[in-house]
Amino acid sequence: MPPDRIVSACVLIIGNEILSGRTQDVNLAHIANELNEQGIQVREARVIPDAEDEIVAAINECRQKFDYVFTTGGIGPTHDDITADCVAKAFGVPLYIHPEIESLIREREAPPEIMASRLRMARVPEGAELVRNPSGPPGFQVENVYVMAGIPRVMQQMLEAALPSLRGAAPVRSRTVTAFVTESQVAKPLSELQDRLPHIDIGSYPFSRDGRFGTSLVARGTDESELDALSRQLRELITAAGGELTD
Repeated sequence: MPPDRIVSACVLIIGNEILSGRTQDVNLAHIANELNEQGIQVREARVIPDAEDEIVAAINECRQKFDYVFTTGGIGPTHDDITADCVAKAFGVPLYIHPEIESLIREREAPPEIMASRLRMARVPEGAELVRNPSGPPGFQVENVYVMAGIPRVMQQMLEAALPSLRGAAPVRSRTVTAFVTESQVAKPLSELQDRLPHIDIGSYPFSRDGRFGTSLVARGTDESELDALSRQLRELITAAGGELTD
């Protein structure tokens, strides 16, 4: 993969419990960090409800727009776990009971009604590849869409299993310069610097500490030597604006 090629990803966080505030998502940060080390940049993330039309539309839009799509949530045993159904509909293929997953689930005996619920987790779209899960039923992959559990520990295991199949470019690195300086003091020279370096993402993040206002300037890019040089420029920019460096 050429080093300047951006390999992009989108994360679709599926679940009414996230939107209601009952459950707080912790998966996005983990996915973004792990993918970045593979040279894959998460360029968009969405939280969507357990609604078939919305999930199908999001999958179809994002799989065309991004190199990879990762979904979390909605592959459990209950009626509102509809992600597998939606992925199958998005790709226009039927669902079927995967024999390997069925065998795994049947290893634990259960009354017929409970077993029937568990076997919902064995349904995968035709043509899907499994995404291994050492602690239970796997997720699956259809083309560039990876479908994973919402439970953080399980999702992390699935993502770890999926990583070797992903092709990325250069990972994004960052440099941070922190100072007691307001954003307005550095806004103009910072904007000019960003215009000169459009391939590097430069952000400013204000804070308040000990009754004083400050700003952290963060530069993100793939060339570490260029980031080091930019870090020096940011320090000079802050000093020229009358700021006080804190690091």
